[in-house]
Amino acid sequence: MEHLNVLIVEDTPQESKEVKLLLEKNGFNVVSVVTNYKDAIAAILNEDVDLLILDIFLNGNPDGINIAETIDAMPNKLKPFIFLTSSIERTIFERAKLTKPFAYMVKPFNELELVYTIEQAIERFYNQPNALSVEDENAVIGDGYLFIKKGKSLKKVHVSEIIYVEVEEKYCNIITQKEKFVILISLVKILDLLSTSNFCRTHRNFIVNTDKIVEIVPQDNLIILEGNHKATLSDKYKDIIKKIRTLR
Repeated sequence: MEHLNVLIVEDTPQESKEVKLLLEKNGFNVVSVVTNYKDAIAAILNEDVDLLILDIFLNGNPDGINIAETIDAMPNKLKPFIFLTSSIERTIFERAKLTKPFAYMVKPFNELELVYTIEQAIERFYNQPNALSVEDENAVIGDGYLFIKKGKSLKKVHVSEIIYVEVEEKYCNIITQKEKFVILISLVKILDLLSTSNFCRTHRNFIVNTDKIVEIVPQDNLIILEGNHKATLSDKYKDIIKKIRTLR
C-alpha cells in the first residue's frame, strides 16, 4: 500500500518545508522537493509522481508555467498539477490558466483548502466527481490504481494487489493481502472500472482477481484465494472455469 505521491516544486526553503510538513501530516507522501525546471522534469520522468504542487516563479522566472506546459506536451507522463503561488498578476494568471491546472491557489494558503484541492484534483483527473466527498472512506479509480481515502490519508492501492471485492449493501469491501478497505460504490460500477481480463464476478456479492485463485471447488460452490481467503461461486457464474486454463 502506498500513499499518494506528491512532487513539490518550490524555491523558497521555508515555504517548501511548510508544504511538505502539512502534506505528510495529512497522509501524503512527498517524493521530492525540487527548485528548478530541470530537476522537476527529471523527477516527473524518473519518479513515481501522482500530483505536482507548482510555484509559478522559480528563481525569479515563471518556470512553474514552463513545467506545466512541458507536462501538457507529454501525454504519456500527464500528471495533475496545482499552482501554489504568491503572484496575483492578471497576466500571469491568464498564462497559467492556459495550461489547465487543477487549481490556482494564492499564498498564504489554508491547510484544509490545500488538502481538499488535492483530493479534488485526483477526482477530476480520473473523472470521478465527488468520489471522495460522500463518506469518510471512499475511492477514486484510475488505470492501475485505486486512490482510497482512509482517515486523513489518501492511499494508492495497486489494482493487481486486490484479492477480491465483496459487497455489503451500498458498500464494497476491497480485500488485499495487507489491508481491507470499505468504500461507497456499487459492485456493478467497480466491476466496470476494473480490468475484466483479471477480475470476474463469481456471485452477486463477489468479484475475484483470477490471478489470486488458488483452487476452485465447483461441487462446494467455493473459490479459495491467496491468503486462504474464500469467495462464493454460484451456478450463474461458473463460466469462470472456462476462462481459466486447466489441466486434466
